[in-house]
Amino acid sequence: MASVYTASSTASGDGRNGHVRSTDGVLDLDLAVPKEMGGPGGALTNPEQLFSAGYAACFHSALKAVARAQKITLTDTAVTVDVGVGPNGNGGFQLEVAIEAEIGGVDEATAKALIEAAHQVCPYSNATRGNVEVALSVA
Repeated sequence: MASVYTASSTASGDGRNGHVRSTDGVLDLDLAVPKEMGGPGGALTNPEQLFSAGYAACFHSALKAVARAQKITLTDTAVTVDVGVGPNGNGGFQLEVAIEAEIGGVDEATAKALIEAAHQVCPYSNATRGNVEVALSVA
């Protein structure tokens, strides 16, 4: 595959309680383990929030692209991605994802078809397919 764009970031410090910075400096954040995982939580982000934000933005773009390709006009749209992390039963951890799309301007059947089509196009969906359980729903 010939990449069109490559993002690069470096994590330093104490892993989930450390720091991440993109090579271009646009992303430059301290991290904290969420309280639910035994950490301090607070006003700092964590890897799951960063993943959910990236997946939501990417999936929203895929949703709009498949609608455009099908000549469907969407009005108000939003995509929420929940990323859960928990034990995998083998001593490690795994992710689970729930994607909820708000799709205005179309009936429920069309909305469901669009979210399914977006799931086939989205790079995050393609990267997680077969590795991460992903649940799709329309609000």
